[in-house]
Amino acid sequence: MAKLTVIIPFYQKEPGILRRALASVFAQGFNDFDVIVVDDESPYPPDGDLIAFSEVEQARVRVIRQENAGPGGARNTGLDHVPAASDFVAFLDSDDTWAPDHLAIAHAAMMHFSADCYFASITGGDAFYYHFGVEDLEKTETTVRLNDDPLLIEIPDLTQVMLKNWSFLHLSAMVIARPVFERVRFDAALRLAAEDVLFFCDCVLAARRVVLSGAAGAVRGEGINIFHGVDNDSPQFLRQQFNTWVALDRLESRFAERPAEVASLRSYKQTARQQALWSQARRVRHRKLPQFDMLARWAMRDPRILASAVGLAVGKFSR
Repeated sequence: MAKLTVIIPFYQKEPGILRRALASVFAQGFNDFDVIVVDDESPYPPDGDLIAFSEVEQARVRVIRQENAGPGGARNTGLDHVPAASDFVAFLDSDDTWAPDHLAIAHAAMMHFSADCYFASITGGDAFYYHFGVEDLEKTETTVRLNDDPLLIEIPDLTQVMLKNWSFLHLSAMVIARPVFERVRFDAALRLAAEDVLFFCDCVLAARRVVLSGAAGAVRGEGINIFHGVDNDSPQFLRQQFNTWVALDRLESRFAERPAEVASLRSYKQTARQQALWSQARRVRHRKLPQFDMLARWAMRDPRILASAVGLAVGKFSR
């Protein structure tokens, strides 16, 4: 059995996307792996892309089909089916691709430094402007350089750095070891937002050691992206912001004894409240009723949104 399992959640509407991702998997210099593709009730089934590969390659791919559960639910299904012989799990979104040395660098780094969690850098097109590489962290944060080529670092206060700005993290550039993937799962209910951030933090908290690589391990693709497919005027936007707030609230409970992390989380929570309320103000301007049911649900969990609403109203009328 393989030492590493690749998990690919699959939900796409056009052919060729999964084929491109799998081609980058089979091009890896490290090849002691198997692949689990979780068909999350995809509009375009994975079978059409699999026929492009040899019988030997197809034999290394297991397709698990399920009713749609969102990306977190699909990844959980993959984690629940990792073979007992696998020591590591690597995630790859179906529209992303890997650099040929991604798994080799990850495996060598995790073995040499006894790490349970690994993040590489990720690159992308113009739409990916908000992400930055691990190398940039050396310019702004306290880091420990473990290796020069490839660049490998660790960060003593990683959770604090993550919660200030997690834009250097991406699931397609992440590898975790068995002590972590046996314990940590995605919150599948947060399917519109933030389930990855919650997962990152839980993995870091569960890991003995985390290594970060300046090498570009993955390239972001342009398939279906549920989070970025919800614009500010969509009815789903309010639910997305609520899910973001829920994830941040859960993280705050995990970091209750760490003031710096709590301060970052509370700032993000307030941003989620403001974004939600501005979206409802835009609905009113467009002569649409606010989403009272979702707002009431939010207020039940978070009475502070009422104070934010009052502040927004006062600010508007004062102008």
